[in-house]
Amino acid sequence: MRCPHCGAPDSQVKDSRPTEDGAAIRRRRVCGACGQRFTTFERVQLRELVVVKRSGRRVPFDRDKLHRSVTIALRKRPVDPERVETMVSGIVRQLESSGETEVQAETIGRLVMEGLKALDDVAYVRFASVYKNFREAKDFETLLGELAGDEPKPAAAS
Repeated sequence: MRCPHCGAPDSQVKDSRPTEDGAAIRRRRVCGACGQRFTTFERVQLRELVVVKRSGRRVPFDRDKLHRSVTIALRKRPVDPERVETMVSGIVRQLESSGETEVQAETIGRLVMEGLKALDDVAYVRFASVYKNFREAKDFETLLGELAGDEPKPAAAS
């Protein structure tokens, strides 16, 4: 593994352990040339996925792009990074185990929205505003109304 600090071609694994959700192996490495430490993750990839965009264009699925999108929606929100990683891994597992090699971008967006709804309402609204291409305040009102409808209503006092 190439060192991200100095670019040396070799590094030594100091520690390996499974991640919390068991979907990857976390490896602590040290560079023999500069002595810097860094972490890598090793994941199983069941199949190569292709994302079919709304325009019909096909692009290779990029797990890092999915993670970045979720992280942007969760920016400055009190959500543990481990929960984010678990959510992203779960989405990737769902996509890979579907049996399809081509996945619609809408399917990925729907899965992200479901995951964010369970993690953080503000991030859910942020993501939805971009994913559903909100153009006016009424779009936000509708989404917030749906979100409020999901919560149990307090019992009326007699």
